[in-house]
Amino acid sequence: MGRETVLFKSEERKSAAEAAAVLRTIADRIESGQITLTGQGGEVSLVIPPQVTLEIKAEEEEGRTLKRSLEIELEWAEGDTGPDTGVKIG
Repeated sequence: MGRETVLFKSEERKSAAEAAAVLRTIADRIESGQITLTGQGGEVSLVIPPQVTLEIKAEEEEGRTLKRSLEIELEWAEGDTGPDTGVKIG
């Protein structure tokens, strides 16, 4: 297994509407094939290939309070082309 390096990380509290607006912008950049992320930790530019692996995960964590999360991850390897599994979102 290879070594993982975090190129960029950002975490901030936003309203649901603000988070949706950020996701729309990210979606537009993914569709265009390139995204640049800029924050306090610096800047990173990524070229997004035409085929990616999309992972969507919903989790809940019980502690003093119940926390839920929705994670959306895109992953790709140079030259990799994978099958389309046809996930549906409703």
